[in-house]
Amino acid sequence: MIRSYSRRQLFQLAGAAALLRSRIAVAQQPTPPTSPRPRAEYVSSNSFPEPAKRSTVGLIHGEDRRKNAYNALMAIDKELQPKLVQKKYVVIKPNNVSTRNQLAATHVDALRGIIDYISERFKGPVVIAESSAGETLEGYENFNYNRLVSEYPQQKVKLVDLNQEAKFERIALLDADLHIAPVRLAARLFDPDSFVICSAMLKTHNTVIATLSVKNMVLGAPLHQAPKETPRWNDKRKYHVGLRQTHYNMLLTAQKMQPYWGATLIDGFEGMEGSGPGSGTPVDSKIAIASTDYIAADRIGAESMGINPEWLGYLLYCGQIGLGQYDLSKIDVIGASMADIRKSYRMHPDIERELQWQGPMKELPFNLGWMAPPSEQHSAYMLG
Repeated sequence: MIRSYSRRQLFQLAGAAALLRSRIAVAQQPTPPTSPRPRAEYVSSNSFPEPAKRSTVGLIHGEDRRKNAYNALMAIDKELQPKLVQKKYVVIKPNNVSTRNQLAATHVDALRGIIDYISERFKGPVVIAESSAGETLEGYENFNYNRLVSEYPQQKVKLVDLNQEAKFERIALLDADLHIAPVRLAARLFDPDSFVICSAMLKTHNTVIATLSVKNMVLGAPLHQAPKETPRWNDKRKYHVGLRQTHYNMLLTAQKMQPYWGATLIDGFEGMEGSGPGSGTPVDSKIAIASTDYIAADRIGAESMGINPEWLGYLLYCGQIGLGQYDLSKIDVIGASMADIRKSYRMHPDIERELQWQGPMKELPFNLGWMAPPSEQHSAYMLG
């Protein structure tokens, strides 16, 4: 049976056929891969971006302090060399909180181990620079640093008192009343032409639990008056203005200094426990720790002393804002086993008071202007 169609019906059939062909063609094409829908990420007000990069730490255990220092730096040689060759000279910052008690100060053999490593890879001069709490040059003489000048003629070793050099950069800290306080930091530690090596120690501390790489750099940078200078002044004291302010001010200083940090060597051949950082007793640890990441090195240092790293507020803060790797699972340790070298250091007698930075700040009054309904604000004020 032949059916006749009107002109309009013929156009409708043609359109339907074209639509059908287009759908068949689309159906025959390969299906493109689907991307997962982006998920909204909840960001806590207390969270900071964590460093994704892993960090490497050399951990050496041995019977010779000088060799330990050298071998710890050798363990991170692949990371250290490319940064070292870009600089014009090396600055070694020792830890001389005392200029008379050797246990409280960087040992000359630790410096020898560092310079041994440098001398094989770097032809530029070496500057040993410190701003001791006492008279820096007195410490250099008492601890035999002066001998390094003749022992390493190729490195043109120079001993510098940062207080006497008297060149500085400023930073604003918080004082005991939470007001702004200017502090002078040694300018040499901010020289882009220098490769700064921290020569730290394993010691307990009377304010911030332990002093390692970050503490050595941050509290070694503030200046005080040069010998015989008057009137007397001391910017180091501006950090001892309260438990919380001390940790926070150390963070602010570390944040300013960190771009200029090259590497750190923590000498733990003979650590200090108890009444550190100046009057404690020795611990026979016989280790050395090295890294281009000061935060990672200090994390391993705290672990080696059997100290809960969360007690070190300044170090926790530095890790939280990404100045280095604080996460132990992202730190690769080369050399000795942590389990084999860990010792439980006796804490400072004031440890309970030192840890009060962790709790609520009850000494402050209530906050004005908090977002309570108007009807409640007056009663809150009266109950304050």
